[in-house]
Amino acid sequence: MIRAAAMLAGTLAALALLPGPAAAQEMGFFVTSVGMGDGANLGGLDGADAHCQSLAEAAGAGDREWRAYLSTQEDGKRGISARQRIGDGPWYNALGELIAVDLDQLHIMPNIYLRTALDENGNRVMGRYDERNEHDILTGTQEDGTAYFPWQEGDKTCANWTSNGEGSATVGHHDRHGGGNTSWNAAHQSRGCSQEALRSSGGNGYFYCFAAD
Repeated sequence: MIRAAAMLAGTLAALALLPGPAAAQEMGFFVTSVGMGDGANLGGLDGADAHCQSLAEAAGAGDREWRAYLSTQEDGKRGISARQRIGDGPWYNALGELIAVDLDQLHIMPNIYLRTALDENGNRVMGRYDERNEHDILTGTQEDGTAYFPWQEGDKTCANWTSNGEGSATVGHHDRHGGGNTSWNAAHQSRGCSQEALRSSGGNGYFYCFAAD
């Protein structure tokens, strides 16, 4: 009896030293499940940030500071860069999968694909080979996450996210497919800024949201 008790005590002590289940990682990245309904007119950066915050709150992640991954353009100077707005990482999706540990990995080799670029509820966003293609994600950004230089001609941000008509915006492909361009943040320009124009080239007014705290 004494020997059995000692063996049981030893087993329990050994089990106590084993690592427990990994803690769930807090969501820090998502693709918006819905756009704002007015094409690329997002109410500027403030409106886009508020949309990210609202969606995050509805998904139970409103205790973090959320920012839209969007750049702006300015006359005579470089605009605000998306990479400067979203904190330093790391970022995880709604299922706790690592997207990137820091800004360098995010802009060189991120874990952003159809399977991982989920919305705030952990649902998959439709891509090129689905019933409806919605893989064009608004960014207005170059591949390194920086804003366009003032001498680079053309509207890349739909008038800094206030236009639903004239202009165009740089978009990325969250599924990393389409036209031979696999960039998640700088695949091509949209056909316009209206909701119809965004849909015509494979989008629906979605954008990326990151926790910046």
